[in-house]
Amino acid sequence: MEKKLEGKVALVTGASRGIGYAIAKELASNGAKVIVNYAGNTEKAEEAVTSIKHTGGEAQAIKADVSKVSEVEKLFKESIEIYGKIDILVNNAGIMITKPIDKITEEDFDKLIEINVKGTFFACQQAAKYMKDSGRIINISTSVAGQMFPGYSLYAGSKGAVEQFTRQLAKEFGPKGITINAIAPGPVNTELFTVGKTEEQIEGIKKMNAFGRLGEPSDISNTVLLLASDESQWITGQTIRVNGGFI
Repeated sequence: MEKKLEGKVALVTGASRGIGYAIAKELASNGAKVIVNYAGNTEKAEEAVTSIKHTGGEAQAIKADVSKVSEVEKLFKESIEIYGKIDILVNNAGIMITKPIDKITEEDFDKLIEINVKGTFFACQQAAKYMKDSGRIINISTSVAGQMFPGYSLYAGSKGAVEQFTRQLAKEFGPKGITINAIAPGPVNTELFTVGKTEEQIEGIKKMNAFGRLGEPSDISNTVLLLASDESQWITGQTIRVNGGFI
């Protein structure tokens, strides 16, 4: 069976676990050679690479902290040294800090904005430098940006910036034949979402969508595959809410 991404090279940031790992695995299973980017946990990144290779895919891990522009630049250079090009960029790396406004510190603000906003923007800048015709950029936002939840102002605000980057950059990338879109997941069954929440809270959140369950990483990776493929050539500048009717 023909694989949709045969001959493509994909760079997925924050890909050692959770949604990022699911995306990397999905792209690899469809023929892409994948760079598994990670910030700190080498063991998890190598486990992800090994798992992808065991299922017939091709992957390499590269450590880089996307909150630092110099490391974003290094990430792209090393990726191209390994595979020669980058066709697909998935800006998945991100953190979630949820606190009432009076509890948010300057350190919280800087850390979240540097990873979620700065990291995404400067990865897009590197994509503009290296990516060729028919490239695909997929940014990860959140459906929480369309809701009103106490404690989520900083996190949702950072993803609002990501959505605007996606929209405004579409006409800069368009003449190069590159599409740029964002995916806004609803609550997904990952450590990032479940940590710090009670079972009662999780059950309440499940009831907010049409299917009464949390999303799974595969729900998100399937949509990334669509946007990474040739079939998505007429979709750009969009934010797609992948949330089971959460909003």
